[in-house]
Amino acid sequence: MDNGTRDEMLSRLAEAVGSVTVAHPTRVAVDGPPAAGKTTLADELAVVLRAQGRDVIRATIEGFLFPKAQRYRRGEYSPEGCYLDNHDYDALNRVLLDPLGPGGDQRFQHAVYDRTTDTALSPQVSTAPAEAVLVFDGVFLLRPELIDRWDLRIFVSTAFEETVDRARIREQGVMSAADVERRWRERYIPSQQFYFATVRPTDQADIVVHNGNTQQPAWEARTP
Repeated sequence: MDNGTRDEMLSRLAEAVGSVTVAHPTRVAVDGPPAAGKTTLADELAVVLRAQGRDVIRATIEGFLFPKAQRYRRGEYSPEGCYLDNHDYDALNRVLLDPLGPGGDQRFQHAVYDRTTDTALSPQVSTAPAEAVLVFDGVFLLRPELIDRWDLRIFVSTAFEETVDRARIREQGVMSAADVERRWRERYIPSQQFYFATVRPTDQADIVVHNGNTQQPAWEARTP
């Protein structure tokens, strides 16, 4: 395991992206529990890659949610619903991951859903150059429906209790501290525990970033 500054960690991740040799855009997953820091890391990695001259596509699992009625059909705090009903993996593969993968035409859409309005999106189709990098963050990205779509798999590991503390700060003004507590302890953490028990995402990852200390992270290359 390596330790260092955040910039050193991001440099190492950028090197790992650069080491991928494929004849199509490089598809990078940034997985991790809610409030682990994966979106921030993905944003920062995209900045580093762009500074190196790479064409970066930034997208997130939040753009591939099912409508609220389907997401919460088992109940708003259901961990089973969080794992089974949240995300439209068929659409994600169809409009983004497969077009950017082997044999794809590189014509993609970055999202199919707008969470703010709870409505479907149909954004303009874009064409990616073969040397582009997709940096995609979200939960449950290393599950069976997606695992073979990634060319580099990063998992952001943070203790569940730390994610609750971060969420209280992050969600201020959006939801009450009590709702954060309930949502994490009843829905998000149990669904992650199921994911860890059944999929073992850290074993599937190429690189695990230990993000408990965001400014002095540790990281390790893993053998899937």
